[in-house]
Amino acid sequence: MSGHSKWATIKHAKGAADAKRGQLFTKFIKEISIAAKMGGGDQNSNPRLRTAILKARAANMPKDNIERAIKKGTGELGAATYEELVYEGFGPGGVAILVEVLTDNKNRAAANVRNIFNKAGGNMGVSGSVARMFTRQGVIEYDAENADEDGIMEVALENGAQDVVNEGGVITVTTDPSDFDTCLEALQEKGFESVTAQISMVPSSYQVIDAETARKCDKLTDKLEEDDDVQNVYTNIEYPDGYEAE
Repeated sequence: MSGHSKWATIKHAKGAADAKRGQLFTKFIKEISIAAKMGGGDQNSNPRLRTAILKARAANMPKDNIERAIKKGTGELGAATYEELVYEGFGPGGVAILVEVLTDNKNRAAANVRNIFNKAGGNMGVSGSVARMFTRQGVIEYDAENADEDGIMEVALENGAQDVVNEGGVITVTTDPSDFDTCLEALQEKGFESVTAQISMVPSSYQVIDAETARKCDKLTDKLEEDDDVQNVYTNIEYPDGYEAE
């Protein structure tokens, strides 16, 4: 699940690719399970679980899958043993890349992530080298061609949204992380179906790169997202005008 990048621009993002829906659901199952393990199976008293469920519902994940993931986390269907890790690195052109991982084998995860960076012309960074460039925000995106911008704006701003922007064919709603659940649920109740919805790491500034470098970065982030242990990939890329992913 790529981070800050606009859904319409980043066509390689998992959340926008139906062909990768099963892989996306696997990542949601991990997130729901670990949230339930850490805070219990009641979403009303577990904000992290509530957020994970809302994200899964936004991607049309079946209710049965969600319930099984919760039971796995609480131990009713066998205990979940995932560990959360964050890796930082730089891609072609010096692009900053932040990788969030949920894994049952941190040695495997570290080796795989490092190998992907190295093969794609990037390199791993030290702790803090990339994370300081990002802030955590709620991000909800809609396909502008099939959405009611005025309706979305009205509901979003009434329910804690910081901003609503229509740019590049995408309506983007941003919130403080503490208001994400309330805002997303209100939009869903009004029938607005998002193409992505997540607590995301948003860069404080963006790095402009040319099309050739962008394609190299896309290949790197694609490989990272294909790894089963990787949950989210965030970058500070600003794509050139007219850019289309291969």
